[in-house]
Amino acid sequence: MKKLKTLYGLLACVSIVFILYVLVENFIIHPGAGAFLSHKTGLKRELNLPVWLNVMHVHVTFACIAMAAGLLNFSNRIFEKSRKFHRINGYVYLVSVLLVVMTSGYMAPYATGGKISSMGFNVLNMIWLLITITALVQIKKKRIIRHRNWMIRSYAFCFTNMLIHLITSLFHQGFGLVYATSYIIGVYGSIVLLLIIPNIIIRIISRSREIVIPLK
Repeated sequence: MKKLKTLYGLLACVSIVFILYVLVENFIIHPGAGAFLSHKTGLKRELNLPVWLNVMHVHVTFACIAMAAGLLNFSNRIFEKSRKFHRINGYVYLVSVLLVVMTSGYMAPYATGGKISSMGFNVLNMIWLLITITALVQIKKKRIIRHRNWMIRSYAFCFTNMLIHLITSLFHQGFGLVYATSYIIGVYGSIVLLLIIPNIIIRIISRSREIVIPLK
């Protein structure tokens, strides 16, 4: 149980810091996304900047809401105090994911790296939506453990942006690849990691919850 509390504490720290960073970066420091847009060269579709920025801000806002809502619903203390809040907050998470996926679908054709990156984002969106709907179906069938596990898989996708930029920085600044190529690697690399890491976490949680009966 102590391991689970430590794991949740670590998740809470990372999530809160990342939410604050994203909000400050996108709404205070670079509201016009100038640095990010500078990497979008050779676009085959004309970018309507005012519309793109509005969609991006909606995307960022609901991505943060999804991350916060998911974090709250993983809290056993909150769950035990109010099942109703857990249920309502779960729907907040679901709606937020839908809006993030929809806005990402709009922005995908303008992704850095061109069509290859765009296809990667569409794959990410479809997987995230499918996993989240599966989590909803599981709780409707009262399969609590399966619901929790699918929610862990779904919540991992809230960190897509973080993973993409970490991988991109590694290959661009660490290995000297051009930014667009590094970004493509980041998109597809994140898909692989987002499918692997949650299952490792699920195994750790399952082992921590096992009851060991001492021998007499």
